[in-house]
Amino acid sequence: MHGSGKQNGGTARQTASPGIVLHDYWRSSASYRVRIALALKGIAHDRISVDLATGQQRDPAYLRLNPQGLVPALEIDGLILTQSLAIIEYLEETRPVPPLLPDSPDARAHIRALTLAIACEIHPVSNQGTLGRVEKLAGTAARLEWNRDNIIRGLTAFEIMLDHPGHIGRFCYGDIPGLADCALIPQLYNATRWGVSFGHLPRIAAVALNCETHPAFQAAHPDNCTMPA
Repeated sequence: MHGSGKQNGGTARQTASPGIVLHDYWRSSASYRVRIALALKGIAHDRISVDLATGQQRDPAYLRLNPQGLVPALEIDGLILTQSLAIIEYLEETRPVPPLLPDSPDARAHIRALTLAIACEIHPVSNQGTLGRVEKLAGTAARLEWNRDNIIRGLTAFEIMLDHPGHIGRFCYGDIPGLADCALIPQLYNATRWGVSFGHLPRIAAVALNCETHPAFQAAHPDNCTMPA
């Protein structure tokens, strides 16, 4: 099980969180991860859309929030946080109930490895800048092949990594969704967009089905976040 905080699998009750603002883009995988974590922890917040399609992330006003020109950025506790996993870890440390990580150090290490397998291996090779460069060098067909191959290879490895003692429940670790699920579901959304099937990966497919009916994942889904909340 996860840490000492208990959760019944539903969305945590929204807590009063004045001044929390998420700057995100509805289709951004990194933004999607943070939206899931906020929803799982029941942290009420406002959203401000940063339109990546029009280059709004490069506007001077936004660069003052995030000099990298990336989403998301989270205003919270008088801070401006960037990088999705750093944001989620901050939420876990400052608002630990309900937990997103298991109790034991070995399980926490494994969940972090699963999460990084997506955030550091699959995602960067499939991001907008990389794909644009591939297309410029080799054409549209190469862009498609590059991205599909990368996603398939990454998800296949993730499926094998899920074969651990904690995978005895409905999510990546037990019966409570956590950090790895926050990373996996946005990647599966991208896989579907690019025509990559994962039905042959039974553990991933089962986790996806369980997340699909979970209120926190539903609330964070891009289809429900096309406009600022």
